[in-house]
Amino acid sequence: MSASFLFFLGITFFVLHEIDAVRCKEWRIFPGLSQLNDLWGKRIFLLAHIPIGYFMIWQLTASDSPEIFKTGFDIFLLIHLVAHLVYLKHAKNQFKDWISWTFILGAGICGLFDLIF
Repeated sequence: MSASFLFFLGITFFVLHEIDAVRCKEWRIFPGLSQLNDLWGKRIFLLAHIPIGYFMIWQLTASDSPEIFKTGFDIFLLIHLVAHLVYLKHAKNQFKDWISWTFILGAGICGLFDLIF
């Protein structure tokens, strides 16, 4: 497996996780957003993903250092996995089924293997 394959598979798992995050109302477990009602929490959560998505696409297509971004994103995927493990017992955490954990673990494992290989 090439590093690009693992990296882009990791991004795919992460994007699917973000879609699943809306279903699971992930904003309810974020400090700050958890204080808002669901309507505003969801709005802010979704709108925050516009600059995040733009940044990711720009880093991969227009920046002078996409390799630095790829390494940083791989590390982020590992930190993201650890964060979900830490918040596993949070009262409002709805990431409990196999599909949610396929996306979360898949992204983290791809990030780890992309760093190693």
